[in-house]
Amino acid sequence: MSNRVTVDCAEGLSSPDWLGRVEPFAQKALEALGVDGWELSIMICDDPFIKTLNSTYRGIDAPTDVLSFEQGDEYVDDEGKTWLAAGDIVVSLGALARNCEDFSVGLDEELKRLLVHGMLHLDGMDHSDNSPEQEMLQLQERTLDRLSGERIVEE
Repeated sequence: MSNRVTVDCAEGLSSPDWLGRVEPFAQKALEALGVDGWELSIMICDDPFIKTLNSTYRGIDAPTDVLSFEQGDEYVDDEGKTWLAAGDIVVSLGALARNCEDFSVGLDEELKRLLVHGMLHLDGMDHSDNSPEQEMLQLQERTLDRLSGERIVEE
């Protein structure tokens, strides 16, 4: 299995010391989800940045924790491998910190949850609410259980 993942910070945002560990985690999460041939980007941003995106694309004038922008275009590279431009995942550091406090979880656990959540949205899954009975959220938690030994943030 192979996937291409790029990770970056929004312009003007200082890179967290754990930023370099996002890509290896994302690769393992995609593998755990059985995904092959995806290209995706992950951007870490602040609340004002994600608020603008949320307002522009969802009509909600407030920051959120994670947004996924599905592309879905396939192409064949020079070696004959088919790739899916899956899309982009955007995570707000401010909302991430609030989630940790609100849900009494560590930064590592919540960051991994948001990344997997974003990947599932890129794979076409959705949920009507945040109740644990939602199929997407159940798959999210099973995937996180499989990745329990992986760390992005050393706490």
